[in-house]
Amino acid sequence: MDQLPILIPLPLLVMALVVPVVALARPGAAFPLTLAAVAASATASALALAAVLDDGPMSYALGGWAPPLGIEYVVDHVAAYVSVVVTSVSLLVIVGTRRWAVREAGDRLGPFYGLVLLLLAGLTGMVVTGDLFNLFVFLEISSLAAYALVFMGGRAGMVAGFRYLVLGTIGGALYLLGVGFVYFATGTLNMADVLSILEADSSGRAVQAGAVLIFTGLGLKMALVPLHLWLPDAYTHAPSSVNTLIAPVMTKVGAYAMLRMFLSVFPDGYLRDAVPVADALLVLGLAGIVLGSVAAMAQTDLRRMLAYSSIANLAMIAVGLGIGTPLALVAALLHVMNHAVMKAALFSSVASVRLATGSSSVGGLAGIGRRMPLTMAAFTLGAVSMVGIPPTAGFFSKWYMAQAGLQDGQWLVAVVVLGSSLMTAVYLFRVLERAYLHPVPLVAGAAPDAPPAAAVQEAGESPADVVWPALALGLATVVLGLLNVVIVTRVLEPGV
Repeated sequence: MDQLPILIPLPLLVMALVVPVVALARPGAAFPLTLAAVAASATASALALAAVLDDGPMSYALGGWAPPLGIEYVVDHVAAYVSVVVTSVSLLVIVGTRRWAVREAGDRLGPFYGLVLLLLAGLTGMVVTGDLFNLFVFLEISSLAAYALVFMGGRAGMVAGFRYLVLGTIGGALYLLGVGFVYFATGTLNMADVLSILEADSSGRAVQAGAVLIFTGLGLKMALVPLHLWLPDAYTHAPSSVNTLIAPVMTKVGAYAMLRMFLSVFPDGYLRDAVPVADALLVLGLAGIVLGSVAAMAQTDLRRMLAYSSIANLAMIAVGLGIGTPLALVAALLHVMNHAVMKAALFSSVASVRLATGSSSVGGLAGIGRRMPLTMAAFTLGAVSMVGIPPTAGFFSKWYMAQAGLQDGQWLVAVVVLGSSLMTAVYLFRVLERAYLHPVPLVAGAAPDAPPAAAVQEAGESPADVVWPALALGLATVVLGLLNVVIVTRVLEPGV
């Protein structure tokens, strides 16, 4: 139990090296080995959360080197919570996209699943590390794996992946430069040690410059407006087995890294009074909610629509960080979980529709609700939660966010959150209206990229291993909504 912090990323990191080698002789072993590694990490995350709830935060000194000299892994309420979200959502997504992985990776299943494990190892490592430079190492591990996975999307995927690579590299460099400034000022990289030193004296310009650079770099990784240009194409043109995984979890861990700076690195109030980072996050977050929602309304491809929707929802998390009150941070963390589950349900449903019809065009969905009832039920649950209709999970994080804004005197936050729900209803209910209320076309439609009429007429429900993970994620939006009080009082409020 004392080693749980390292046992969260370790199975993923080890199997990322083992799976490609084993797959050279037995390609069919790549999927079960990957599934076992992610399940082991999810189990360790759940055990760590249970231990933290009972006994408080736990730490692990890597290699026996005590901090601040050595690298420390720390699991507190927030880290355990985010780790459970990342690993459990990833487990369901990997099951649901197995058929897509076989189709898209072909004879490269070993390298493909090796990259998936490397991606998740980097993300979980970012969550549990208590060292600023080690966070950069895991950040780049996950980013390099993500670039390679997006590149598998053909010619368009290569262009999108190259843009992602360039901007992501700039983001990583900015973060590392900021960490360098903080190290020059404090002489340490351990987060807790940095906090204790800055609480005594945080007046240096190097610390201020470091804070600006760190948050600019993480803003790029998080796709915060106006640093979001890489995300729409990456989500649209990446293979279905890839965008269904990176859309729910990749940028959420970037948001968690930002939150960790507020909680564990910079003194309370420093990012508002000494450096206006919080104010910038609030302004950019409000702008991102509006811009992302408006752009999503204009899309005709489901994947691109959901990509812009992600930009709006990530901006909402930034708003919570910008307000900075305990209730706002709780709302931001709750939205990290809710959006991960909602977006996984939606992308999994889109992948199922593409498997049956070969298209993700909104115009080609006429009557698909009657042909694929379980898939569209999962999509509907995710869409209703995204809009924020009770008792789904999306309602409660938006409710807490609006409350936090009003309590802090930021009435504009409540207005924008309500407006975002209305705009989300416009673009997602348009999809549901076409799927359920339009008849199945008898001839090929005129909608761009719509599948032939025969493809929809002959479409049936996808195989069980595709549908049931999507449906489980959709049902989870309701269950998590009903359990929101338990999650908030037992996990999030003690964590912030």
